[in-house]
Amino acid sequence: MTLPVALSGSDVIGQAKTGTGKTLGFGLPLLERVTVPADVEAGRARPEQLTDAPQALVVVPTRELCQQVTNDLLTAGKVRNVRVLSIYGGRAYEPQVEALKKGVDVVVGTPGRLLDLAGQKKLRLSAVKTLVLDEADEMLDLGFLPDVEKIIEALPAKRQTMLFSATMPGQVISLARRYMSQPTHIRATAPDDEGQTVANITQHIFRAHSLDKPELVTRILQADGRGLAMIFCRTKRTAADIADQLTRRGFAAGAVHGDLGQGAREQALRAFRNGKVDVLVCTDVAARGIDVEGVTHVINYQSPEDEKTYLHRIGRTGRAGASGTAVTLVDWDDIPRWQLINKALGLPFNDPEETYSTSEHLYELLGIPQGTTGVLPRAERTRAGLDAEEIEDLGETGGRGRGRGSRAGAAQQQPPREERPKRAPRRRRRTRGGVSVEGAGAEG
Repeated sequence: MTLPVALSGSDVIGQAKTGTGKTLGFGLPLLERVTVPADVEAGRARPEQLTDAPQALVVVPTRELCQQVTNDLLTAGKVRNVRVLSIYGGRAYEPQVEALKKGVDVVVGTPGRLLDLAGQKKLRLSAVKTLVLDEADEMLDLGFLPDVEKIIEALPAKRQTMLFSATMPGQVISLARRYMSQPTHIRATAPDDEGQTVANITQHIFRAHSLDKPELVTRILQADGRGLAMIFCRTKRTAADIADQLTRRGFAAGAVHGDLGQGAREQALRAFRNGKVDVLVCTDVAARGIDVEGVTHVINYQSPEDEKTYLHRIGRTGRAGASGTAVTLVDWDDIPRWQLINKALGLPFNDPEETYSTSEHLYELLGIPQGTTGVLPRAERTRAGLDAEEIEDLGETGGRGRGRGSRAGAAQQQPPREERPKRAPRRRRRTRGGVSVEGAGAEG
């Protein structure tokens, strides 16, 4: 639906459920408008139209989404050899600056690092013909809107702007009014799909006790036909704790949350995509746009903050026409919050059934074999695990290890204790009223 409008050069506001292919909805028109040497050779463009400055800019809210959009655009632009660069925090500046110097056609980035490099005059925005704001409502939630506005103000006035968002809060609409000219608003929904949730996701809501949740989760993870699974937590601490517990119980689990360095976050996501890890425990940072094939189960370990977060979390499964299962475990304290989400989405789960790891209905509803325990049998531990995935040295910024790499890297750079030169012991001088009193006692 967006392609004909976007290819004509008009401004577009695109709104669709998660997992419906928004990336290529803006990606293909954006790649078409970029002029590359292949176009000059084919006679579609003149040599003077070529430039090494970015011709298109995609702004995304999270680092994980930044990588994913970059990979999709690289795949789609491979035939014409379009140069796509991802720019985000948590990595060293130098490689990003070097790549910009060599010349790029499309930049995909998070607001903070984009502003940073534009402010240092390392990123030239004067040649940008197309701007895309992806997941605009999430940028609003994360407080990125002022940064986004500064970026937009640095761009040429004559350009195409495309804004994509699953939901349209008032501030996103006012952003569109201010910076877009006569945009076409496209909402993609199937005629028979009335609700806001994707129809091919089976949803289960259980009232669960927080002390029993780890046991519940381990049983759900042993359901028949489970492929990859994502577990969402509200806090970074819970995510780290659950990932550790699952690993101890024999599951191949990884974690993605804000307390991890960028290298560790990318290691976990790569291991998940490559199938070395089949359970990814994450905070809501990974609920946006992360598209991994074969995710059959999403478990909300803690009730989400609001209905938008719920939709994005469960939208990690049931993507591109596949079916999926979403299980939400609601604490007693969280029942009022869940009821608000339930009402907002028009779901039939106002009073979730009380459920424990031994409840018969749990086994029946989710297809868990009878006799399943909280530990994965040794015979089923077939995944390589997180350690099988290399961790990259990203030259991380932000105090995670000194200089380049991790703390371990910093420790390796120091000589062993025996080899270090011995320091002379410090001599202390006693003073009184600023006058040295060395040996004063002996004289008296």
